[in-house]
Amino acid sequence: MPDDVFTAPLKRPAHVGEDWLEPKQTEYDSEDDRIWDDLFARQMEILPGRAATAFLEGLERLDLGAGGVPEFGELSESLNKLTGWSVVPVPMLIPDHIFFWHLANRRFPAGNFIRTRETFDYIQEPDVFHDVFGHVPMLTNPVFADYMQEYGRAGWRAMKHNRLKALGALYWYTVEFGLIMEGGKDLRAYGAGILSGPTEAVFSVEAKSPNRIMLNVDRVMRTDYVISDLQPTYFVIESFEDLYRKTVERDFETLYQKLPPSFTYANSAVIDVDNVVNVGTQEYLLRGGRGSSARPV
Repeated sequence: MPDDVFTAPLKRPAHVGEDWLEPKQTEYDSEDDRIWDDLFARQMEILPGRAATAFLEGLERLDLGAGGVPEFGELSESLNKLTGWSVVPVPMLIPDHIFFWHLANRRFPAGNFIRTRETFDYIQEPDVFHDVFGHVPMLTNPVFADYMQEYGRAGWRAMKHNRLKALGALYWYTVEFGLIMEGGKDLRAYGAGILSGPTEAVFSVEAKSPNRIMLNVDRVMRTDYVISDLQPTYFVIESFEDLYRKTVERDFETLYQKLPPSFTYANSAVIDVDNVVNVGTQEYLLRGGRGSSARPV
């Protein structure tokens, strides 16, 4: 790590090395496997017609519905043949610079635990289902896999300029909550935060509340986001080639020098430079969101 790059302190568990990798994947028991299977079945009732084609194809290629929590070694072997990526176990959320380093080396860090029945519907820290079911199928797509590696490579540059919030917004609105307009007309989800949960998979592509705006990198990196509720705004790409081109070919060095340290735009804003797919009613947000038990319409 270069001396001029600040890294936020985060206590490293004693049993992991500086790469934060677990010595081995958790040995999941039968109840853990049943939880995976139940989560998988629930999502597969919802995702056809709403999930991106690349995601659904990735699920099939990796055979993630074979039953039980996937074994990372076997999963990595299949993934490596397709795009050169692997999946590695980590104990918890890991420091930013370590996360970037793994992505830059085509390793996806996945939580080494699975939620319980009590946290079946919502879990704050990403578990193995969110990470493997939500993220890994997209890594079978060569262009998206390259985008993820380039994101990792961009991380240290953002840290050097103290612009992690801006780069984090890009990850949030693409990797976690991105939408794609397939064939120029069919809105589909490719973000893991959408695809690994039942409510947002429907809300993001069908609800009247949220804005849907075509991706503009400079705009996205100035936009705040919601961590613990449904998004008031989603950003839409034309294709994964379009995503790669708009990000990897952007001069981030110059952009970071122009960006303010805090976000410019509210997460519900529509501004004059936006190429708008639709302006949302924001009814869900205005009624108070999850905390008020508002219906996600």
